[in-house]
Amino acid sequence: MEQLKRTALFDAYKDQAKLVPFGGWEMPVQFSSIKEEHEAVRTRAGLFDVSHMGEVEVSGPDALALVQKLTTNDASKIAIGQAQYTLMCYPDGGTVDDLLVYRTGEQKYLLVINAGNIDKDVDWIQQHTTGDVTVTHISDQVAQIAIQGPLAETILQRLTEEDLSSLRPFTFLNDVMIGGVPILISRSGYTGEDGFELYFESKQAPAIWNLLLETGKEDGLLPCGLGARDTLRFEAKLPLYGQELSATISPIEAGMGFAVKVDKGDYIGRDALALQKEQGAPRKLVGLEMIDRGIPRTHYPVYQGGELIGEVTTGTQSPTLKLNIGLALIKSEFAVLGEEVEVEIRGKRVRAKIVKAPFYKRAK
Repeated sequence: MEQLKRTALFDAYKDQAKLVPFGGWEMPVQFSSIKEEHEAVRTRAGLFDVSHMGEVEVSGPDALALVQKLTTNDASKIAIGQAQYTLMCYPDGGTVDDLLVYRTGEQKYLLVINAGNIDKDVDWIQQHTTGDVTVTHISDQVAQIAIQGPLAETILQRLTEEDLSSLRPFTFLNDVMIGGVPILISRSGYTGEDGFELYFESKQAPAIWNLLLETGKEDGLLPCGLGARDTLRFEAKLPLYGQELSATISPIEAGMGFAVKVDKGDYIGRDALALQKEQGAPRKLVGLEMIDRGIPRTHYPVYQGGELIGEVTTGTQSPTLKLNIGLALIKSEFAVLGEEVEVEIRGKRVRAKIVKAPFYKRAK
């Protein structure tokens, strides 16, 4: 059996959390309960260990050219101090990964990739590297902690002189000192709430984790696991690689077309994606709300009029809405709001209707 990897924070919480394998890592799925942690992030704040995510530095005179060749969004638009959501695709338009690109210097970018894809992504990047550019895989040296929720700024502000209210979404500050540690603080996240992601040297992780928990105690800050991370991102219709995105699912099909710029010049997958944008993708990601009893789960088949039209990518009972809902990738011609479909749950077809997603949007 493959030895599971552990983040630099593992010892800080191993006795307080329920642990599960995830993308080759041993990670906390919950500390108290998924519902409690979910509610804390929606109403107060939650703290996540996301150190299993991967980081790759791309630097040198041809750094931008490489990032542009690899990604679907227009990296030339990123100023120093800004981050951008983007995707890497195969020539046929299928997704290698979705990622964040931070521009940390004149000729320097930080790529943050998904934990389960690290080896594959690094190989893909190196395979396509040409010109005067250096690609450095730094995942082992970097810890990442996310603090998410309406009180995230209040809690984090207590630990720094920097004015965090000046940070707009998808911008960051570098070398912010917190607890004597230089940290890159990014206003970003994966929960549908306001929040920050902190990147810093791995060995400092336990001290920063404990400092944040202590600082947020009076505000009800809770440590959170992957369970709440999944229900939070799902309600906000943020994709999970391997479910809403994959080698066989394009960003257009997954509703991520805003991050696909077909007029920025050539890049890997551009032609296939341009065709989907022009002619429409063969499948579309839609929201489902169950009419009959039952919870739609990943890979459950979806039917209409006896025809198999697709499958559920993610589904659960929404902790916020208290409804059984799901996301499903179905043939585009069936993606009509209000239409009834059937989800096959344990061999029985039960009724659901197509609804608008995201299911949750925070009040600005």
